[in-house]
Amino acid sequence: MKEKAINIKEKHGLFSKQWHPHRIATVDNMQVILAKIKGEFVWHSHDDEDELFQVVKGTLYMQFRDRTEVVNEGELIVVPKGVEHNPSTKDGEEVHLLLFEKMDTAHTGNVEDEMTQTEYPWI
Repeated sequence: MKEKAINIKEKHGLFSKQWHPHRIATVDNMQVILAKIKGEFVWHSHDDEDELFQVVKGTLYMQFRDRTEVVNEGELIVVPKGVEHNPSTKDGEEVHLLLFEKMDTAHTGNVEDEMTQTEYPWI
């Protein structure tokens, strides 16, 4: 990839499918991905990888077994490896995210589900 600015808002406009990550950049063995989410995802964890979620638009509710963290637009949250979590939204709101994670991080971690994606298209 050439050195040039990436407009995150513009890239989010290139796809509409929810819960389907799209890769926009790589940094060493890490990937930068965008996603649109709405509703509830799948309870899962990643045994060997941390995940960073930055909210570009909307409000993310990151559910943990003992609490829910509210992540507002412009904020981020890091989910440590091994911690079970479930990202969600409320009231039908579509939330736009930027995620930063290792290249081999499985979409739904240790869980296979109909929502699981195995390939992240480049946009």
